[in-house]
Amino acid sequence: MEVNRRTQADRTAATRAALITAARVLISEQGFSAVGTQAIAAAAGVTRGALYHQFADKAELFMAVFEEIEEELLAQIGDAMTEAAITDPIAALELGARRWLELCADPQVHRIVLIEAPVVLGWDQWREIGQRYALGMVEALIAQAVSTGAVPAQPVRPLAHVMIGAIDEAALYVSRSDEPEKARAEMLDVVRRLIQAMTIEL
Repeated sequence: MEVNRRTQADRTAATRAALITAARVLISEQGFSAVGTQAIAAAAGVTRGALYHQFADKAELFMAVFEEIEEELLAQIGDAMTEAAITDPIAALELGARRWLELCADPQVHRIVLIEAPVVLGWDQWREIGQRYALGMVEALIAQAVSTGAVPAQPVRPLAHVMIGAIDEAALYVSRSDEPEKARAEMLDVVRRLIQAMTIEL
């Protein structure tokens, strides 16, 4: 009986993973509104009924896709910081911004995280999820910088929102450029200056 339960759980997990993978590819290529649940189910190799057994609707499936990408991005940025053995929060912010701009070159990241998510989920839910991932990381690093005196004392959350907004806009700029490598280098310099400006006492 225990084996049967594990097998069923494995099948459920496999179905869910297949749906997320299929939705991720199709939405990144065509956009959320252009992709139907039947197309997603077919690409995943499951029935439409199986899709609705796993997710209440297409928006809930999209949320799972978005969270999967956010988890991957956070892990990759965290790995970059670990490999660089960075302990200074300002240097960590700069490294994180650079890695973020590199990762946003991926069409799936660009389309799903920056373009579709705010529209599909709405600003409040988009930011609520972001708080657990990229925005949460930026806020934690700024709070650390304030606590160590590297950044003058000030409200951390508003500053984190401004910084993440600037970094997101930088990623959009790079992704739309005809010369992405040049644009990335230019934007990284701009973002670095913004981060360094936080350390200045006014």
